[in-house]
Amino acid sequence: MSTHPSQSPQSRQSPQSPPPSLTERRKAATQLDIARAAAELFAERGPDGTTAEEIAGRAGVALRTFYRYFRNKQDAVAPLLAGGAAEWRAHLADLDPAAGVPTALERSIADALTAADDRAAESLEWTRGLLRAAQDDPALRAVWYRVNQESEEQLVPVLARLAGDDADALDVRLAAAAATDAIRLALETWAVTDAPTEGPGSPAVLAVRCLRELTGGLRLLHARRADG
Repeated sequence: MSTHPSQSPQSRQSPQSPPPSLTERRKAATQLDIARAAAELFAERGPDGTTAEEIAGRAGVALRTFYRYFRNKQDAVAPLLAGGAAEWRAHLADLDPAAGVPTALERSIADALTAADDRAAESLEWTRGLLRAAQDDPALRAVWYRVNQESEEQLVPVLARLAGDDADALDVRLAAAAATDAIRLALETWAVTDAPTEGPGSPAVLAVRCLRELTGGLRLLHARRADG
């Protein structure tokens, strides 16, 4: 999953986690530099036309540094994809629980997928290029699906806090799966088109539509609407 990955997943910490050390921040920054280089090269040449050595060279690191962090060239884009999801979850966690789960999800997803500036638009275009490349690259698709699965798992405790102590655990998990899939499906649908990053057909519009369709039968969300 990707929204606007300006930061790596390691740079976003939960309130209970200690702040990352200088070494951890440097490691995360290096991983993100490599991920951006890989995304650029994949968009330009495709995974088949890109080597790990070329990714390392564009990122300004030694090849041994590349392999210290990543198993293969496709795996290198994972921090870029995961970083946007981490920012989205952090934004969602900061929203007022009184607004209700449906409102919080829709608002956070729309914000995360809206290209508010040039950097955000560029990030979405990187994602489009990666998803197009993944159509013909099973290893790259596997990274995309893995990142989405991990994001779904990390979303569960965030939604549980928003939903409250009396929320049904299965409803919370279903909501996490629906929200994650809404973003994934929206980005995949948008990526194969030439639709812009804003307006009709954009990731934000598609994701909100997917979310409403996927969560229509959830008791948790209906209960929140009734209470609102």
